[in-house]
Amino acid sequence: MPKCNVCYRQCDISEGKSGFCGVRSCRDGKVVPDNYGRVTGIALDPIEKKPLARFMPGSRIISVGSYGCNLRCPFCQNYEISWSDEAMEYGRGSRYISPKELVDIALYYRDEGNIGVAYTYNEPLVGYEYVRDCSKLVHEAGLKNVLVSNGMASLEVLSEISPYIDAMNIDLKGFTDSFYENKLKGNRKMVMDFIKEAVKHCHVEVTCLIIPGENDSEKEMDELSAWVAELRDAKGNLIGREVPLHISRFFPRFHMMDRNATDVGKVYRLVEVAKKNLKYVYPGNC
Repeated sequence: MPKCNVCYRQCDISEGKSGFCGVRSCRDGKVVPDNYGRVTGIALDPIEKKPLARFMPGSRIISVGSYGCNLRCPFCQNYEISWSDEAMEYGRGSRYISPKELVDIALYYRDEGNIGVAYTYNEPLVGYEYVRDCSKLVHEAGLKNVLVSNGMASLEVLSEISPYIDAMNIDLKGFTDSFYENKLKGNRKMVMDFIKEAVKHCHVEVTCLIIPGENDSEKEMDELSAWVAELRDAKGNLIGREVPLHISRFFPRFHMMDRNATDVGKVYRLVEVAKKNLKYVYPGNC
């Protein structure tokens, strides 16, 4: 039975079936992405919306997303295309855009400030083959590639795409194993390993969404930001203090309507905590 290589689950997928993410299936004895080129959303966005604060600020970028995800965040803001029943419906109604067509779209909007393509909205790496194929052509066209990811992917997958990615925003959704395992159905170590390797290849910014009663303690933010501060580049130089961290405010969403939005004062307090370890810390959604 073929095994998927994308995340820690290493799903064994039988013929005609899909793995946990809902989009990687077995066909003719091989694991393939059913969502290859299937686009559910495309827009010309400010680069700051990714969010990226220190990569080509003031520019715009074509954002493109598909469907499917390998996490199960109960607060997902894009659940319609990520992991709900609706995701598969969106998939069936998606539009196919070939890598070449996507590059043509990106070039068309260059006069409006577009610098390239951002792979975002759902989890792009459950269909990393499309990211790889598109980003290679985007580079050949002289444009930039941005990846917005939950970081829950193997280093093997990262090696497939890293030669073509110029910047990433990676979610580090909390800093305890219990939060990742019980709330998100994920693996914190895999995300941390992904971030540690990614900073060796391109510009990286990290985002943490602060959820009341879950990952909002000052102690956890101090530990998270201290870990980021220890990141090193490919030559072993300490660069972590320069890695931007976005601390974002939660709003009730999806299966997590049982609590209020994060207090703005709490977000700004956690920003100050993180600034003890990091040079660039930004509040989000405030």
